[in-house]
Amino acid sequence: YCLIFFFFKIYFWHFIHICVSSFREYRPKEEVKFLDNGTRVEAVNPKTYVFEPNMSRGSEDDIVRTVNIPAVTVMEKAKGRWFEGFVSALMKSNNIGVFGTFRVGDLLWGYEDPLLKLIQKFITMDDHFGLFYKKNGTDDGDYIFFTGKQNYQDFARIDEWNGQSTLNWWSTEGCNRINGTDGASFHPVITKTEKLYIFSPDLCRSIYAQYESDVSVRGVPGFRFVPPSEVFANLTINPDNAGFCVPAGNCLGSGLLNVSVCKEGVPIIMSSPHFYQADDRFVQDVFGMNPNKEEHETVIDVNPVSLYKPDEKIRMLVFPVMYLNESVLIDEESAKKLYAVVTEANVIVNIPFIVISVGILLGVIFIVFMCRQQTPAVRLTHHFLH
Repeated sequence: YCLIFFFFKIYFWHFIHICVSSFREYRPKEEVKFLDNGTRVEAVNPKTYVFEPNMSRGSEDDIVRTVNIPAVTVMEKAKGRWFEGFVSALMKSNNIGVFGTFRVGDLLWGYEDPLLKLIQKFITMDDHFGLFYKKNGTDDGDYIFFTGKQNYQDFARIDEWNGQSTLNWWSTEGCNRINGTDGASFHPVITKTEKLYIFSPDLCRSIYAQYESDVSVRGVPGFRFVPPSEVFANLTINPDNAGFCVPAGNCLGSGLLNVSVCKEGVPIIMSSPHFYQADDRFVQDVFGMNPNKEEHETVIDVNPVSLYKPDEKIRMLVFPVMYLNESVLIDEESAKKLYAVVTEANVIVNIPFIVISVGILLGVIFIVFMCRQQTPAVRLTHHFLH
């Protein structure tokens, strides 16, 4: 078994500077049960986050000023409905705006929101909000994976998620497919020409990554795969993404994904940090955006042998609340074990070539020896004139 460290960094956009909170993430597979004669396996993947002060810039008690997501959500739900004026009056009378100041820990794990508490008197709803509210120590659904018993390329591939083999949020069959693994592992013997597919419940969709370069992690050779820009491109660039325009025709620019349809109507839009690979207008709309490949690109480093995310008058603004940097690092001892396995595999792969080379060499020696036996000796006498 290899020990894999998951680190979870959360960058809160606080107008000018960024508050960084780091967490150690634990994500074991639990409730494991094999099905269908060992060809499939059922499991859940609970995630637990533990704050790492030594890796953070600040604490969970830090205060940030950012978008008031509950207020924006209530306003969005009330738009064009009979209680829109009531919500507006309620916010004004209680001095609630679309921006607010929040404690980092509350914004992450949940707090009692004053507007939601007031609305709760008229509409049945939870009066608490948090970006990861009720998500610490819980799983993101029931998975059924293929074990690879019948085909090694199916190892860790998702067959069902929450009892469904497809999604129902998007408008096309292709966009609703659950493709690939959960990103924790992949099938062995990965090639540079294939695509690695990953299903992400947080993104509510599947994505894929393509080979970019060879890398080495703690001495272990690997391939680096990255999602190409086409994955989140506008339908004018990638027509296959038309199904993500929900409702139909409501298409954002390249680099953005509206996931409100799978987040209970909360107006949440996903993008890479600093709108990396997104349309330039989103970068220009928010002061301080500085997208660059080295810091903001999603990369997947895998060992190829082992078993190892509007109205024309009122322009829409996509304001960054936070971005996540989830990293995975194998520990040094396990890296040495994996290096030994890879080295042994390379030796085994090269044995046939070594045997062939030795055979050829012995054949050449044998031919030379036989030729020398059959060639009569000739004595050459040189006469020197003085």
